[in-house]
Formats: sequence, structure tokens, C-alpha cells
Amino acid sequence: MDKFILGKKLGMTTLYNEEGAQNVTLIECESKVSLLRKKEKNGYDAVQLEIPKTKRKNVKVEFRVGNTDLKIGDVADVSLFRLGEKAKVSGISKAKGFQGVVKRHGFAGSPKTHGHKHDLRAPGAIGAGFPEHVVKGKRMAGRMGGTRNSCKNLKIVFIDKEKKLLGVKGAVPGIPGGVVEIRVKN
Repeated sequence: MDKFILGKKLGMTTLYNEEGAQNVTLIECESKVSLLRKKEKNGYDAVQLEIPKTKRKNVKVEFRVGNTDLKIGDVADVSLFRLGEKAKVSGISKAKGFQGVVKRHGFAGSPKTHGHKHDLRAPGAIGAGFPEHVVKGKRMAGRMGGTRNSCKNLKIVFIDKEKKLLGVKGAVPGIPGGVVEIRVKN
């Protein structure tokens, strides 16, 4: 059976061990089972976990599983995981607001000299000769970030059962305090 849990990203730190210095993201994991879905009634098997995001708001996420021995009200904690396992961590990335094409798509921009005065970070030509309109999907300025992202194969390097902390090597999407999903395939 796959292992899964919801957690709240605390931030990044550096841990020192026999492998040297490791950049680690700490995640506080404490979620409880709020709903079970059965194939006979719902058409699929799933477990819904719930975690408090703020004092008044909870986040609920369904994980598709086969047969499970979990019951409503059970608490999923970090004791499910082992050091060295590879995890997939998903969350909502940092939102950056309205950005130009240089930051959003990595355009090079125009040269500073040779007739270019005020268009250093401009996108350049956006139309074409034949369709005579801007084609759909053209990379232009717009809202950036705030989308769901996943980081795969992050190694679990730290587990603290008393403080309910899980440390994964590398960065995970989202802001500190944001809710992330952690999955480990067997």
C-alpha cells in the first residue's frame, strides 16, 4: 500500500550528518482521516485526510488507495515513513503576480544600444504576416505562479516523531505555512 500524509511546510534549514551538510525542508505532519470512500457506494476506494490550515479553515485531500485498514478519526503521523525513502511532494507554488516576459518565460530582451532606447524587456513582435492576429498560446506577460507543482524523488533524511516533523532533502513548492501532500510508493 502507498504511504501518504498531509503536512504544513515550515521552511528550510541545513542538517549536518555523516554525508555532510544537507539542505532540508521541514514539514509538520499531523493529519486525520475524515472520510472513507468505498467502491460499492462511490465507485472507487479512497481515503480523505484533513489538516488544519488556520484556526478556522481545514484542508481536505483525497488519496486513492486499494484496501485499507484506516478508520474515520485515525491519525496519520510520520511513523509511517522510513529514512531514505523517496517521496513525491505536491503543493501550490508561490504566486508572483503579474510578470513580464523576461521573468515569466525567460526571454533575453533587446540589446541596450543600436537603436533600442526604451524596450529592453519588451517581448518584441507578437503577430504574424498570415493569420493576421495573435495566435493562441503566445507567450506574453501575465500572472505567474500560484499553480500546483510536484517535486519527485525527494529523499527523506529526518524524522522526529515527538515533534511530528519530517525532513526532505531539497525544496518543496509553496510558502511557509502552506499545505503539501507527501506520497511514497511501495
